[in-house]
Amino acid sequence: MTSVLDRFLRYVQIDTQSDPNSPSFPSTSKQRNLSNLLAVELQELGISDAHVDEHGYVYATIPANSSKENVPVICFCSHVDTSPDVTGASVVPIVHENWDGSDIVLPDDHKQVLRIGELHDLDTQIGNDIVTASGGTLLGADNKAGVAEIMAAAEILMHNPDLKHGTIKILFTPDEEVGRGTEKVDLQKLGADFGYTVDGEAVGTLEDETFSADAVKITIHGISTHPGYAIGKLENALKIGAEILARLPKDSLSPETTEDKQGFIHPVQFEGIQEKVTLSFIVRDFNTPGLKEKEDFLKKIMEEVLEHYPHSTGDFEVHEQYRNMKEVLDQHPQVISNALTAMEKVGLSPIRQSIRGGTDGSRLSFMGLPCPNIFAGEHAFHSKLEWVSVQDMEKAVEVIVSLAQVWEENA
Repeated sequence: MTSVLDRFLRYVQIDTQSDPNSPSFPSTSKQRNLSNLLAVELQELGISDAHVDEHGYVYATIPANSSKENVPVICFCSHVDTSPDVTGASVVPIVHENWDGSDIVLPDDHKQVLRIGELHDLDTQIGNDIVTASGGTLLGADNKAGVAEIMAAAEILMHNPDLKHGTIKILFTPDEEVGRGTEKVDLQKLGADFGYTVDGEAVGTLEDETFSADAVKITIHGISTHPGYAIGKLENALKIGAEILARLPKDSLSPETTEDKQGFIHPVQFEGIQEKVTLSFIVRDFNTPGLKEKEDFLKKIMEEVLEHYPHSTGDFEVHEQYRNMKEVLDQHPQVISNALTAMEKVGLSPIRQSIRGGTDGSRLSFMGLPCPNIFAGEHAFHSKLEWVSVQDMEKAVEVIVSLAQVWEENA
C-alpha cells in the first residue's frame, strides 16, 4: 500500500499552476502531467476505465461489490491545479515530524514563519507531522491533499473486498482555481447520483454552504483630447474609474471588513487609458438576492459619478459565476447526513460550516450533482505558509472509505 503522505509528496512536486489569462482549456498544459500520472496509477490499482479526456479531466470507476442493487452512485472529486497567486514550480516539500509547537522557519525564506496564534488551527497540531514547502513556493495542499486522499482511499477500497460499497466514481478536474473547473465536465459520462469534493480545511469540517457569486465589469468611455488644449473637453476615464473606486465604503462591503455571512464587493482589476477604462469586480453574498442589491448599489455609484461627466458613458455587465450550493443540498438531506455519520464512525465530531468562497461543488450541485465539501486538511492555502498535517490527511482517507460504506449500509 502506498501511504497518503508518499502520494502527496510526489504530487506536489509536479507544477500544475493554472492561468486565469489563458484562453486554452485547461488553461495550462502542465496540469495534464499530473492528470496523466493519476490515470496510470488508477489503472495500476485495477481500475480499468481510468483515463484522461481531451479536456484534462480524469474519470475512473471503482466497481460496486455490494449485493444490493439500489445503492446510489457517489463521486469523490478534487482538482489538480494550484493557485495562480503563488508559484507552484519547483516545490520542495518538508515534513516536520512530531512537531513540538515551536516556530517553523522555512529555509528558503526566513521571513516565512509558521507560528501558533497567527495561523488558524495550527495550535491543534502539536505532536503531529506537519508538511510545508520550503518558503519560495506554495505547497499545493490545495488541492493535492484531496487528490492524494482520494487516491489512497481508492487503493483501500480496491484491495479490501470485505468493505462493501456501491459504485464509486472518481473525478479530478483542472482549472478550479481560475473558476473553470466544471466548464467541460461530462456529468452524463460520470454517471454519479451524488458527489463530494475533498477540498476543505480543518479536520472534521463539512461545508454545505457557499457564497453566491457574480462578476461585474464596468467599462467607462471617456472623452480624450490633447492635454494642451483639453479645457472644457477632456473627460479622463482613468479619473472617472478612480472616483468610482473611491466611493466604495471604507468600513463595510469589502473582504477586509466582513466575516461570517456578510457579503462584499471586491475590485480585482483596473486597467485602461484616458479614453477607456475597465474595472472588474467580484460580488459575493450567501443569499442570491443579496447579489442584486450589491450590484444595484455599485451601478448607482457609477451613474452618480458619470453625472459629473456629461459626455462620458459607462457599461455595466454582470456575469453569473456560481450559486450557494445549500439551495440544492437542502433538497437532498441524505448527502449531508451520510457524511456526518461517516465522520462519526471514524471518531470525529463533525463541524458543519459555510465557505466564504466557492468550490467545484457549487457548480456541480446546480448542474445536477449535489456535492458538498469535506475536509482535506489544507491550511493557509494560496500562500507560501501553506501547510497540512499527515494525521489530518490520514483521517480524511478514513472518512472517504467510511462514506462509501455508509451509502451502502443505508441503501
